[in-house]
Amino acid sequence: MAVKNQEIVGILKKLPASNKVCSFGSYVKQIAEDDPRKLVHSVKVGLAIAIVSLFYYFEPLFDYEGFGVSSMWAVLTVVVVFEFSVGATLGKGVNRGIATFLAGSLGVAAHKLATFSGSDKLQPIILGLSVFSVASIATFMRFMPKLKVRYDYGILIFILTFSMISVSGYRDHMVLDKAITRATTILIGGAAAILFNVVICPVWAGEDLHNLIATNIEDLGISLEGYGKYFKKLDVKSEEELERTSLEEYKCVINSKASEENLVNFAKWEPHHGKFRYRHPWGQYLKIGDLVRECAIYINALKSELTSCNMTPEGRKRIQEPCTKMSIECGSALKEIAMSMKTMTLYPTTDSHILKAKAAAEKLRSIIKSGGLIEEAELQKLLPSTKIASFMLDLVSNSVEIVDSVNQLAGLLKFKSLSSKPKRLGSKSRIPSGNIGAAHLVVNVE
Repeated sequence: MAVKNQEIVGILKKLPASNKVCSFGSYVKQIAEDDPRKLVHSVKVGLAIAIVSLFYYFEPLFDYEGFGVSSMWAVLTVVVVFEFSVGATLGKGVNRGIATFLAGSLGVAAHKLATFSGSDKLQPIILGLSVFSVASIATFMRFMPKLKVRYDYGILIFILTFSMISVSGYRDHMVLDKAITRATTILIGGAAAILFNVVICPVWAGEDLHNLIATNIEDLGISLEGYGKYFKKLDVKSEEELERTSLEEYKCVINSKASEENLVNFAKWEPHHGKFRYRHPWGQYLKIGDLVRECAIYINALKSELTSCNMTPEGRKRIQEPCTKMSIECGSALKEIAMSMKTMTLYPTTDSHILKAKAAAEKLRSIIKSGGLIEEAELQKLLPSTKIASFMLDLVSNSVEIVDSVNQLAGLLKFKSLSSKPKRLGSKSRIPSGNIGAAHLVVNVE
């Protein structure tokens, strides 16, 4: 029997439709395994909608306060407002609640104003002008950057609610009761979405942002350590070999700006939770994120240069030792400062890695300025080595800035420190750009 079942399974797998179903099932399973919170979120949404739907299913709730068909607005609000993170749900819920209240009040006022005219001909004109004016002004406000970031959804709901109440009020004179009922049901739906999201396995955008920045820094450290291993091998020439000897985790960092900005926007709505207070220094995370992306861009440029350059053996040997040291020490420093962010604890050895990287950078600059790279070689052949040295110097400077920025965040959040005092590696100790060394090299050649 077992053999027959295996044969049936084997036959089904050979069918095209069966393969698609199996692949889709594997894909769904992979998503759930990568982030189990998504599965929990799906259950939370279904549970919230099912409970709020009771207002429509049961007669006592359906007839309570005359909710009636308006009970569907509570269900629709849960569907629209319930987001993955607590911050996103709070942001949408508050936007929808305030926008519905303001638009309902203004819509009722516009209806009363049109009624006071006492003319059936003037009433639609007044309502039409009010809809035109309010919708135009509110739509223009959506183009304001500061309002668009946090209140774009609220403004959109404001336009929708005001237009519906103003237009429907022309035929239905119970506009005030309708506005109150709709606002109440929307408030119930929004409160249910927020309550379920906060109470049942909450997902905090601020915590996700903190972990994302730490992971990005760690990815840079892994990549830099990989390039340190590459510099040890002088016989690596082809791009294919370079790919195998260097790690490229930095690539996911380059396009992370949008995710970081969205998480910051959501995190600003969240209340105090864990180590993240209400007025948390979220702007510092964006500063660190910009520096991390800048470092990733330098690594990408370094990779391109290493792939396409044609360094002379002499030039390669001279820059090998300092570049290897700089890559490994910067990588170790970034990995350690990433661990500091994850554990909210400062480690004293981070500064020692940076100081060793700075010493190797000074040695590389002295090699360039001494003219050791230009013996028996033309300028065109020396430029690749100079560019690589320039990128490495920039990477050290950028690593210092990243460590400094994390130390500033540590001071604001009061990280635990395993040393007596975290050492600042600010602008006074910044490594001069490698471009200076390149310019000096050109002067020497001339």
